[in-house]
Amino acid sequence: MDIQNKFGWVPFYKEFALKLQDYKNKRSVLIKKVKKIYDITGISMPTLDKNNKIVDIDPFTVFGLFSRKMRDDNRIKLLKAIEKLFELTTEVPNRFESLPVITPQNATFYSFIDYREDSDIDDLWELFISALEFTKSQTARDKKNVSHYFDLTINKRGNGNSKITMGLFWIAPDSFLNFDNRNQWYIYESGKIPEDIVESLPEVEAKISAKNYFKIADILRKYLQSNRSELKDFKELSFDAWEYSEQVNKELYGDEISAGNSALADEDVDTKHYWVYAPGEASSMWDEFYNSGIMAIGWGEIGDLREFKTKNEMKEKMKETIDKGLSYKNSAHATWQFANEMKIGDIIFVKKGKNQIVGRGIVNSEYEFDASREDKYKNIRQVNWTHKGEWLNPGLSIVKTLTDITDYTDYVQRLESLFEDQDDIIEEEEKYYPEYTKEDFLSEVFMSEKEYDDLCNILRIKKNIVLQGAPGVGKTYIAKRLAYSMMGTKDIERVMFVQFHQSYSYEDFIMGFRPDSAGFKLQKGSFYNFCKKAEIDGENDYFFIIDEINRGNLSKIFGELFMLIENDKRGISLQLLYSDEKFAVPKNVYIIGMMNTADRSLAMLDYALRRRFAFFEIKPGFATDGFKQYIKDLENEKVESLIQCIEELNNDISLDESLGDGFCIGHSYFCNLTSDSINDIVLSGIVEYEIIPLLKEYWFDEPSKVKNWSIDLRSAIK
Repeated sequence: MDIQNKFGWVPFYKEFALKLQDYKNKRSVLIKKVKKIYDITGISMPTLDKNNKIVDIDPFTVFGLFSRKMRDDNRIKLLKAIEKLFELTTEVPNRFESLPVITPQNATFYSFIDYREDSDIDDLWELFISALEFTKSQTARDKKNVSHYFDLTINKRGNGNSKITMGLFWIAPDSFLNFDNRNQWYIYESGKIPEDIVESLPEVEAKISAKNYFKIADILRKYLQSNRSELKDFKELSFDAWEYSEQVNKELYGDEISAGNSALADEDVDTKHYWVYAPGEASSMWDEFYNSGIMAIGWGEIGDLREFKTKNEMKEKMKETIDKGLSYKNSAHATWQFANEMKIGDIIFVKKGKNQIVGRGIVNSEYEFDASREDKYKNIRQVNWTHKGEWLNPGLSIVKTLTDITDYTDYVQRLESLFEDQDDIIEEEEKYYPEYTKEDFLSEVFMSEKEYDDLCNILRIKKNIVLQGAPGVGKTYIAKRLAYSMMGTKDIERVMFVQFHQSYSYEDFIMGFRPDSAGFKLQKGSFYNFCKKAEIDGENDYFFIIDEINRGNLSKIFGELFMLIENDKRGISLQLLYSDEKFAVPKNVYIIGMMNTADRSLAMLDYALRRRFAFFEIKPGFATDGFKQYIKDLENEKVESLIQCIEELNNDISLDESLGDGFCIGHSYFCNLTSDSINDIVLSGIVEYEIIPLLKEYWFDEPSKVKNWSIDLRSAIK
């Protein structure tokens, strides 16, 4: 990549910074222009103050509007609107590889109006102006002025090293070092900076002082300008830090990104988690943590948690350092999760005792170890605290310091509902998910293009479809990717997955009374909540996926929704059984059901429901070009022999009057093989413990047939 492309955003950012100086005393005009940017682009404006009633704004937050995590096409739209409104002459960039971006959940450099001091935004303007003055002459006086406002602003609630230094880097990347977490790792730990240079640098602080920041910048600038360095300025250092850290992460973890426990999350989709957290014993540290914009946990005696490679190492260190007589099983679990599993954007609910909730916040930094703290709470994360008060805990009685409650969806919903009617709720920023196209679908699913087109067209028209087929044809895998491809993105917020069973009821699906501490309470079900979510986002498609749809009592589960799910009845309201509310299924909700045609223990689907769904047969994909190429790439004769035997077996199953096509063996039994992983144990396991038991069920009254096919299958892999 050439320099012009790599740093193509720099000239535009520099000109805009100079132009923005003129608005220091015209902030009401600036606010109007910010709103106009979003009117022009049609992009939803992020929440910039309480209820988005913006009364003041700082220049770094304005830069953050287009320097946050977002798709580049939206970034370009915003920049083109800015070019027009502010009459800029520099060409709008179209490449942003080297641009460090801020997390959307913490993109304002000030706290909202009820939580900030009167001087907070003024101080940010002064930092901005003094930083631009510093770039002109870099005198001692200019440096002193910048340092004064640097120290003031970095210690404001919600700010820190990453945010303040990134803001300075945006407006003057030749003069100011970006000192975010990635760059800190690159400078201090990656080994890319010579050891003697690293040893001369001040230690990293949770909120670095201007004195140490400039000392680090001066030492690194001198090194970068020497013959020892291939990189020549802060821009190249920042880009190399990003590029090298990506390389290291890929080498360590492959292409996988932690996706939590969501049944729908793929490897490249990072899901939001929810946590219940106690700020100190009896929540004694809550006021301090809230005012400081952090959350912290104890066990600071064992040092920086990033030094431990496993949870067991943490546990042993606790025994060694604190008390040998304790197991520290729960403590090590909490410290490991806090340092390694919690992510930026996760939601924190703060508890006091077992029965009280006292706050809510959004994580906006990676794990930090603050050795300067005098108490034991040295393990910290920056948090944007959105609420503080007192609420009755609506569910689980949790005694641990930190608990991941993501899987307890009802409890999460009840906790979030505590804050729905609060005036000071802060809407979360839109999260951007990886794109997913028709081409992606066809590259991952063994299905022809015509079958895919037919499937999409049927679902668009009918709104409801059941994917039926033999065991192992990948119905769940296909359903999820079908939803992604029709949305064009892996947006897991717009896809919900449930599984029907004999005990699943209308109360689970729509609503019903459930016991609570006060008796019985009307609770909303999964489909009801999903439809309400889709209703307020009518421009986007939503997909409700039901696994094992034929295992539930469908008349009981759907109730009066039999009529409402029909494609021509969407949007029509009907009185619900347990409520005086009228309810409609939105037009943008699609239902995908799945059922095994080989499951003889189940009765036929209710006819009233059957006529409201289209049915699409998913066939084994052995004959598709994609599967043939997959097997060819494995270059394994035993696998090829086994697949040939399976195809012959399927032919026999199809011709069997008591079975038929719906009982054929699916291709997914063989989809997780790699040339490195294939061995006799793996292949034998598939045959002995997956295929043969299925044949025994199919031909339970023909043991000789099972025996003959078992011999053939075993022979294929000898």
